[in-house]
Amino acid sequence: MSNMKNLEDLFLHHLKDIYYAEKQVLKALPKMSKKCDSAKLRKAFDDHLKETEGQVKRLEQVFIVGEKAKGETCPAIDGILKEGDEGIKDSKDPDVRDAAMIADAQAVEHYEITRYGTLIAWAKQLGKNDAAKLLQETLDQEYAADQLLSKLAEGQLNKEAA
Repeated sequence: MSNMKNLEDLFLHHLKDIYYAEKQVLKALPKMSKKCDSAKLRKAFDDHLKETEGQVKRLEQVFIVGEKAKGETCPAIDGILKEGDEGIKDSKDPDVRDAAMIADAQAVEHYEITRYGTLIAWAKQLGKNDAAKLLQETLDQEYAADQLLSKLAEGQLNKEAA
């Protein structure tokens, strides 16, 4: 982050960060889906995988003209996903594993929500209104995914894990 001289540089850095994060999520979701005991949770992960593919495409549209869409290693998402892998491996009961995966998926969603909210604010400040609209579309999907995961957890899956 030492090369950032202005808000444009900061915006680009965080754009690369979330691009990397979304690409990592694309790798993690199919693995999580295969480990699901709940058909509803599996469907939620599979549906969000398709949404995430669209989110990556939108991010590629946001990158500055002439700037290649590329990620920058994001230790935060790497840590969240690593913790999620550990939770999956450590959960011997399928219902407990589903509850753990929901918690871990929500940690990812909350990270993404934070990043997208910041990027939207910066895009507006920089006069990148088209980018802000694309990022807002993704932010809305992330909120919806988080709400669905809460509904699944509170409606049934946490009770089964108890």
